[in-house]
Amino acid sequence: QDQLVESGGGLVQPGGSLRLSCAASERTFSIGDYSMGWFRQVSGKDREVVATISRSGGVCFYADSLKGRFTISRDNSKNTVYLQMDNLKPEDTAVYYCAASRGLSGKGGLYGGLYDYRGQGTQVTVSS
Repeated sequence: QDQLVESGGGLVQPGGSLRLSCAASERTFSIGDYSMGWFRQVSGKDREVVATISRSGGVCFYADSLKGRFTISRDNSKNTVYLQMDNLKPEDTAVYYCAASRGLSGKGGLYGGLYDYRGQGTQVTVSS
């Protein structure tokens, strides 16, 4: 059973904004125990990291190409992680996944693609 459930995807025009949410599907799964992150994938292409956040929320890592437009955050009291996406571009079109790692959020851990759980994903389409 999936431990993580994403929501908030959809169709948006270029320049628009979306906020994705990732929540635990069961109360017994505490997101606060994990480094969390967002990845995206276009069909036929490799998965790429979007952003990661440490357990406390104090440390965030972003893909260089997305800095300034995307913001990751978390509310451990609501057992939810968010991805705010602004000034969206057609090349941001992808399936966005959230992931959880028992390890660290940096390049040696979640940012490098090492995760323990992943959701089913939510489609984001940027088109006029």
